[in-house]
Amino acid sequence: MLDLAYEAPKPKVIAGAKHDWELVIGLEVHAQVASKAKLFSGASTEFGAEPNSNVAFLDAGMPGMLPVINEGCVALAVKTGLGLKAQINLNSAFDRKNYFYPDLPLGYQISQLYHPIVGEGEVLVDMGPGVARLVRIERIHLEQDAGKSIHDMDPTMSFVDLNRTGVALMEIVSRPDIRGPEEAAAYVGKLRQILRYLGTCDGNMQNGNLRADVNVSICRPGAYETYRETGDHSVLGTRCEIKNMNSMRFIQQAIEYEARRQIALIEDGGKVEQETRLYDPDKGETRSMRSKEEAHDYRYFPCPDLLPLEIDQAWVDGIAADLPELPDAKRARFVLDYGLTEYDASVLTAEAENAAYFEAVAESRDGKMAANWIINELFGRLKKEDHSITESPVSAAQLGQIVDLIASGDISGKIAKDVFEISYATGRDPAEIVATEGMKQVTDTGAIEAAVDEVIAANPAQVEKARANPKLAGWFVGQVMKATGGKANPKAVNELVAAKLGL
Repeated sequence: MLDLAYEAPKPKVIAGAKHDWELVIGLEVHAQVASKAKLFSGASTEFGAEPNSNVAFLDAGMPGMLPVINEGCVALAVKTGLGLKAQINLNSAFDRKNYFYPDLPLGYQISQLYHPIVGEGEVLVDMGPGVARLVRIERIHLEQDAGKSIHDMDPTMSFVDLNRTGVALMEIVSRPDIRGPEEAAAYVGKLRQILRYLGTCDGNMQNGNLRADVNVSICRPGAYETYRETGDHSVLGTRCEIKNMNSMRFIQQAIEYEARRQIALIEDGGKVEQETRLYDPDKGETRSMRSKEEAHDYRYFPCPDLLPLEIDQAWVDGIAADLPELPDAKRARFVLDYGLTEYDASVLTAEAENAAYFEAVAESRDGKMAANWIINELFGRLKKEDHSITESPVSAAQLGQIVDLIASGDISGKIAKDVFEISYATGRDPAEIVATEGMKQVTDTGAIEAAVDEVIAANPAQVEKARANPKLAGWFVGQVMKATGGKANPKAVNELVAAKLGL
């Protein structure tokens, strides 16, 4: 493993207030399970389908329809728990969360309040080179998503789309261990990365497949340590929940605003009321959605249509045996096996597809050279065009050819960049480009020596200057490379120029 030092969370101290205040943050992340069917019905979960086209009779709340658990969703929830080093509960149960809203035809949501399928786990959040912070996971439970109410299509009416109704969600609840906006965003980013590696959620925040409810409170210095020692949440201050955040940038902005709002309230003699709030990114502020007094009484009770969920340890062990290599382990291996820096390894393991591409290029080759070409050339070009590695016009095999051509001395680094550009634009193999375009590097020392002699003979004044100041020998190297169309071996040119000038 990497030598990551666990660093006790450093609180975010809010500047500009009358007193010192610290932030305490907990997140409830709703991750859509990567299943083609819903949690309790066979309806499709395809995104972007025509409104109300992915709706089974159960989803629509038709009388007499009974839920049937999707085993695949249960397996993916277990897999997520294992990936987060969490306790897997062999016995769990579903409850009804009762509330009435147009996009919830059943009048209740099937969830797991009392007996979740996954218990306590942890996420190691990278906060800088060699430093990580541990965020504890309290629980993960399975539940149905609700539908979507649409209010901006008509000035007098609202519309309801039930396509999301019944889609399986994993609610991943953290302890209030997060101490600042940047750490909150880093936590969501790390959680998203792990879920994508596991293949249990695609992490698409734009489509609402990963979203977070952010609980924010403020406390005086030392209160958090008291909470960690005693477990007493009351010392952390009254929390407010910011609902349905689907952008890491907005999560940071909302926390910053909410912290300052709460501080201003208290320092002006008021008090923070527990409530649910929404963040308005256009105004950069949170606003009240409902207060504690207005909050729903969900009247949870065990779902009478579903038996308790019992799973075998052998089944869990089978899922555990099939877990992929996760980001932290992969990053550590890249550093150890390929001699990469932690930074380069982190960049290459940010997405599982990036890591797989790198390993294909680096196989039986210089890992550092492969990493440099992927990070500096390929990623730079892909980012410029807003493409992912899966859309790269240069395959791993083709980029591997470029590394091979450099290593064999057939092309120089400068020529390699030209070859890369042609391959990126046309999809042609680098080896074929070098052969047909006459780009092979000149390694014949006789031909290079002749070019060096010609340049020296034509520039006697520069010869005297270079002998007086050896640093000027680079001018001759440049002239020789120009004369050979950049094809001369740079090492050979440097050696011959130095020898001819007597340096």
